[in-house]
Amino acid sequence: MSGLVLAVFGGVLLLWCAAEVRLRDRVRRLGVPAVATVVAENDAHGQLDSAPLLSFSVLPPAGGADGSGAGRIAELVLTRPRGHTPLRRPERFAPGAPVRICYDPDRPCRAVLAAGEVGRATVADLLWSALGVACLVAGAGLLVAVGR
Repeated sequence: MSGLVLAVFGGVLLLWCAAEVRLRDRVRRLGVPAVATVVAENDAHGQLDSAPLLSFSVLPPAGGADGSGAGRIAELVLTRPRGHTPLRRPERFAPGAPVRICYDPDRPCRAVLAAGEVGRATVADLLWSALGVACLVAGAGLLVAVGR
């Protein structure tokens, strides 16, 4: 039973890692570049999150009768960037600091840090993938050992 749990956990973790990397890559390539501001958080639990709370403005899509977009009002978006998982929040994400991001114009709350803002995201992705592979291999090994 434990082998099955480990194998399923490892497989799901690998699928999740692949989906996150693909999503972040797509948003960086096709998303809208912007500059967000790090927002100070009032609650203690929010400050424990390593991903900063970001605020930025987006214009709603042009949908006027004439297609000109006249009268559009910018919307304020509060979100955390995807794929940012260091143990501690870096000093460069202090409240009020500007941060370059890319966001999905269809879903502005889906934002990622711009390529120059990401420190060691590849290392974190590799570590999560290694954990998934290790769990998958350990679970498969337990299943094979029990099956004998």
